[in-house]
Amino acid sequence: MNAGIGHNRGPSMKSVGWRVHCWRRARAELLPVLPVEVVRTRVRRAKSLGLDYKTYAGVRATTGRDLIAFLFSSNALGVFRDDHPLAEGRGDKLIALAADRHLGVGPGLDAEALGQRIAAESARSLPPFGSHWGEMRAEAKAWLRAQGLPGDAVLMIGETDHERELMAAGGLAGFITGTRYFTGERHAV
Repeated sequence: MNAGIGHNRGPSMKSVGWRVHCWRRARAELLPVLPVEVVRTRVRRAKSLGLDYKTYAGVRATTGRDLIAFLFSSNALGVFRDDHPLAEGRGDKLIALAADRHLGVGPGLDAEALGQRIAAESARSLPPFGSHWGEMRAEAKAWLRAQGLPGDAVLMIGETDHERELMAAGGLAGFITGTRYFTGERHAV
C-alpha cells in the first residue's frame, strides 16, 4: 500500500469493524465507573423524584447536577379549567415528590388557586402560545432568579411543544411529558 504524507500506517479506517471497536472503546472510556453505593444512592434519589433511573441518570449526566425542583404545567396535571380536579393519580405522586414543586398554567387558569392545590412553591402563567423565543427566555430567566433556582436543576413536566420550547428557552434541565411522568407510558415518536 502506498501511504501518503501524514499516514501513520495504522489500520484502515474504511473497516466497519475497526470503527465500531474505536467507538465502543471511546464510549466506555467516557462513562465513569461509579462505586456500587453511589449507584444505589442515585437509584433511591431517582425513586424519590418519581423518575426511572435511566431518565434521572441521563439528566444528571447532561447537567452535571442533581434535580432540586420540578416545574409542572397545568396541561401535565390534566387541569384545563379552574373547577377541574387533577387528572387521576397525579395528586398522590405530587405528595410523594422529594423536590420543590412549581407551577406554570395555561391561559384562563387561576395560577394561585391551582398552585395552592398542589402546594407549589410558586405559581405563574406560562408565556402565551406564539411568544417569541427571546421573550420566553427572559420570562423564564426572571422566574428562575426570583425563585433562586439554577435552570439546569429544574425539570419541566409538560405536554405541549410550546412547553418544551419554554424549557429550552429557559435552559432547564430537561422535559418529560406528564403522561410519562405520572403513568410511565411512553409513546413512540
